[in-house]
Amino acid sequence: MPIDANLTDDLRLGHLLADDADSITMSRFKAGDLKINSKPDMTPVSDADIAVEEAIRRTLSRARPRDAVHGEELADTGWGPRRWVIDPIDGTKNYVRGVPVWATLISLLINDEPVVGVISAPALGRRWWAARGQGAFAGKSLMKSEQIGVSAIGTIEDASMSYSSVSGWVEAGQGQEFVDLMRSCWRTRAYGDFWSYALLAEGAVDIACEPELALHDMAACAVVVTEAGGRFTDLAGTDGPHGDGAYATNGLLHDAVLAQLTPPADGDD
Repeated sequence: MPIDANLTDDLRLGHLLADDADSITMSRFKAGDLKINSKPDMTPVSDADIAVEEAIRRTLSRARPRDAVHGEELADTGWGPRRWVIDPIDGTKNYVRGVPVWATLISLLINDEPVVGVISAPALGRRWWAARGQGAFAGKSLMKSEQIGVSAIGTIEDASMSYSSVSGWVEAGQGQEFVDLMRSCWRTRAYGDFWSYALLAEGAVDIACEPELALHDMAACAVVVTEAGGRFTDLAGTDGPHGDGAYATNGLLHDAVLAQLTPPADGDD
């Protein structure tokens, strides 16, 4: 099926931006002179994070000068209904330690609805992408790709779940609920970050969830998951990437996951 004509150029631009990002991130991955600093929230930021976001913003300023841009590392620019959302390196902690599980996340929102998403993980030799209404795809390039879709697992007891850490759920006050969910699942693994959602979109896992995320962590993943046939919501069950965290499933499991991870109200048994 051809891509919606209104999004064709935007998706192609997303791939070009990802190509540039891959060149930068791979050239600095495991570099002996990689510079690493701590942000106010004590998370790391490398010179590669900054270089990637600056490069993407430069290209967008020429190719889409009227569009707004929101990124993880630099100040927001522009305004209007079209907004690009960038996470230059999702998985910076992996990146700075030489673990190859990290990706550049690029998405386009129109009227706050994610409509294009590109997840590029060059150290894994893999890229995932989607445009609204046109399905989700994965491969090495637009020419070498396959359409992907979520699993048909219908019960939590048969489900494989991916997450980032148990401590995040404890800090969010949902530690017991999360551990109970883990015990209910057939299999759990902490693939973490973007990879949990990419694997969900491919049907390799059935549940992916994290309690504390920002828009730049989720927007591209939300497009890919939903276009693969899954569901992506915040912790309250509202569809989209605009809450404080994410529950993503193959859709069949979503209500059950929401019910199991919702803490009991005060006064409930």
